[in-house]
Parts: sequence; structure tokens; C-alpha cells
Amino acid sequence: MKKQLLLLTSCALLLSACGRNEVADVSLGLFTTKDVKIDTFTDPVVTGVTCHVASIEANLSLADPSDSSIACRQTGEITPAMIAAIDKSKSGDVVFSKSKSVLFKNMKIRRIFDPSSQTLMYLSYSTKETSGSFKHSLSTVPLWGTKAYVDAAVASQPD
Repeated sequence: MKKQLLLLTSCALLLSACGRNEVADVSLGLFTTKDVKIDTFTDPVVTGVTCHVASIEANLSLADPSDSSIACRQTGEITPAMIAAIDKSKSGDVVFSKSKSVLFKNMKIRRIFDPSSQTLMYLSYSTKETSGSFKHSLSTVPLWGTKAYVDAAVASQPD
């Protein structure tokens, strides 16, 4: 019975680790519990975009630093159908969310489309104020050179 319980627990731990999108974990030093964690995610609608988010996480602390940075790049095809399917409002759409502490702090990433420059913007931000500021970071992915790019000058000309 103990062996079955141990096996079941081991399998559960392995499966939970598979669900994480963490690709790097860098210690900030010998005398700190804080690490730089790098997560990766693929945009669920515009699947030709991959983002990497670096943030500091404290393993044994209730207070978690909110500083993070984001870098998004085109890593595959971006089609007109993908762009047609996204939220084009000024506030965009949340495409990724991660809990940052037990005190209800979340890090979210929104995809916002800028039609005038034909660019996807990915805004990473903290949902809780830290030291008088809501921490945030921005990365952009231009559609230039993709099948989804629409030249504004050509699109506005009459047939």
C-alpha cells in the first residue's frame, strides 16, 4: 500500500511539473531565496507569437517583487484569420495570467492590436500596486512581412 501511495504521489508531482511553462531558473545568490524565473508561452490565438517573461520570485517570502520583463517574437506563421479572431478593443485581451503571491497579486499579459502600425503589443503588468507603482513592461510584434499585414495606404484606396 505504501509503495502504491508513493508511486501515485510521484506521478502527481511529475505531471504537475509538466504543466509549468518555466524554461529557466537563475539563483540571485547563495544568501537569498530569490530567483529569476523565465516562463514561456505561445499566444493562444496568434500561435505564431511566443513570449518569454522574466520575473523575480521569492521561494520563502510572502512579499513578491513585481518587476518583470517581457520579450515577444514571431516564431511561426501569423495569418489574417488569426488577426480577425483577436479582440481589437483598446484594452485588448488577457492571454496569460500567473499568481505572484498569496496576497492576491497577479501578473497578467494583454495582447493589444495597433491597427495603424499593424503591430501586436504584449503588455505585462502587476495587478497590485507596489511602492506606489503598478509595474509593467511592453513588447511588440510587427505584422510586417507576414500574411496578416495590411498596407493602410492600399486598404484605404477605392477599387
